[in-house]
Amino acid sequence: MDWLNYHHLRYFWTVAREGSIARASKLLHVSQPSISTQLRQLETFLGEKLLQRHGRGLQLTDMGRFVLGFADQIFSLGRDMLDAVRDQPTGQPLRLQVGIADVVPKALSHGLLAPLLSSDPPVRIVVHEDRPERLLAELAVFGLDVVIADVPAASGTRVRAFHHPLGSSPVSVFGAKRLVAGIRRDFPASLRDAPFVLPLEQTELRREFDALMRERDVRVRVVAEVEDSALQKRFAAAGAGLMLAPSVLAKDLAALHGLVPCGDLPGLEARYFAITVDRRLKHPALAVLMRNARRGLFGESRT
Repeated sequence: MDWLNYHHLRYFWTVAREGSIARASKLLHVSQPSISTQLRQLETFLGEKLLQRHGRGLQLTDMGRFVLGFADQIFSLGRDMLDAVRDQPTGQPLRLQVGIADVVPKALSHGLLAPLLSSDPPVRIVVHEDRPERLLAELAVFGLDVVIADVPAASGTRVRAFHHPLGSSPVSVFGAKRLVAGIRRDFPASLRDAPFVLPLEQTELRREFDALMRERDVRVRVVAEVEDSALQKRFAAAGAGLMLAPSVLAKDLAALHGLVPCGDLPGLEARYFAITVDRRLKHPALAVLMRNARRGLFGESRT
């Protein structure tokens, strides 16, 4: 009896959805020659041509469209099977594959995920950190159960995803005590010419902060632009400059880094989302995560 190689089928399914081997290669983190080889092996096994060149990309043949319909059903059914298995009490920890956008503060990620370690039933979390677009790509091919990010999936993205609000927090300015001492009065006008260690310009938080400062006609002095939030904290703790962070992390920043708040920035709010491919949260651990976030971590920060 012949057996279908589902690994080959998944590569075909991804190439068909993306429209090119190059895009599928980035999505799957597999070399283009490797994908091409496995596509040829699938076509040889089926005895049919599934894809053909069209300009710089690829298009499905009639047989390719026929096979793609089955592939959609197969992988959808596989996802449903995983959801069903995870819902059954087996005595083994539930496994939750979590992608966390690299702009999400580590302390906040810990606050969201730590309660899962002592939940009932027990949960084994597998955490991946990367840029949001790469995490969403993994989510699209079911490599992740959920992505935690500071913005919902963009409407123009190729990934069909749903975002579930986890909570929000005011954004505050934090710094070492000696820097903060003279800034609290007449805040935020007092930030004029204050040194800052800021996130990169393409981040949502940085764009909103820059817009607020322009609106208030306050020019700050940027001493460093740092992608990693942990490194931002190290610079700020050493007195290099002030930094931005959700006010919900105030206790953590004070205890671990000696950073104190100057004040909340008017109109700025840090929002966080759980992004899934399902409108309804099927994985039981996600329901726990959402409940803990809304009632615990972010519930404590609301006024």
